Amino acid sequence: MITIGCYHAHYSNIALIEEVLAPYEVELVHYVDPGLDRLKQDTDFSEAVIREKVSQTLQWIAQCHADAILVTCTLFAAVLAHEAQQVSIPVIGIDDPLLQKLQQDSQEYILAFTNPATVEGTMARVNEALQQGETNGQANVVAASRTKAALIPGTFELIMRGDKEGYMEAVTTGLQQLAAQSPEKTIVAAQLSMAPAAARVTADTGMLIYSPLASLAMYLEKKLSLAKV
Repeated sequence: MITIGCYHAHYSNIALIEEVLAPYEVELVHYVDPGLDRLKQDTDFSEAVIREKVSQTLQWIAQCHADAILVTCTLFAAVLAHEAQQVSIPVIGIDDPLLQKLQQDSQEYILAFTNPATVEGTMARVNEALQQGETNGQANVVAASRTKAALIPGTFELIMRGDKEGYMEAVTTGLQQLAAQSPEKTIVAAQLSMAPAAARVTADTGMLIYSPLASLAMYLEKKLSLAKV
């Protein structure tokens, strides 16, 4: 049985990953560290702080007999291009399936966020992936012209203080508004914590909201050769 070390910034992501991977023969070991999110408002906080902490944690998880690492926080995932190379096992970011999807089509996307600290790093990963990707033999260039970021304000502090229902309501409303304002674009709930709200909007209104959970299981199944129970 394969063991995946799951690296979270908030405990609420544990149940989401457990549920989506329940059909597979896999052991999930969870590591939760909210520290970087608590420090991000400090005046001396920088990407170097993120890189150092993420690097240390990835190496620690790898030493704890994990076969692969799943990083569920977009703030952590934003620095994986370099830090993942420092460990000997596969490291998958929660937005890796989205990056693959963006490379494979030419739709216009709006990536919705609740945590402002994750926007810049995630969009940099998105733009880099699009510039490197190819669709029908043609390089995806001018990435910014078809991918935009939108912040749903005043929401992330709700989940960080444990108000899951308040967070769900606020994010649901925000995603509905974005979908109504831009019906020609694909709306993406860019953070894992937003996935339940994305599912609610889709179920209640029929407006499809893509979330990190949409293709995660299939992506991991192929990437790690996961077997069904």
